[in-house]
Amino acid sequence: MPGGRWRVVRPGEQRDHRPLAARLTEVFRTDQLSVGDTFPSASALATRFGVSRPTIAKALDKLEAEGLLSRSRQGKPRTVLALPGREER
Repeated sequence: MPGGRWRVVRPGEQRDHRPLAARLTEVFRTDQLSVGDTFPSASALATRFGVSRPTIAKALDKLEAEGLLSRSRQGKPRTVLALPGREER
C-alpha cells in the first residue's frame, strides 16, 4: 500500500493498537506514580515504547492538555498533577 509501513510481527508477539497517549496513562500505574512525582523523560519513554521522541512529545502534550502532567520546560522534568480516571480535590 502506498505510503504504508511494514512491520514484522513474530509468532507469540502481540501488538498494542491503542493510541500512544492511552498507553502512556498506564505508566502512572506500572511505575506506581502519585501526584507530585516526576514523570519519566521523553527519551526514556521513547526507548520504552519503541517510538521517536517527537511522537512521545505529541502524546505527552495530550496528557498535559487533560491536566494529568505539568507543562514541559527546558531542564525541568514533568510532574504528575492528577491520576488518570480520578478527580483530585
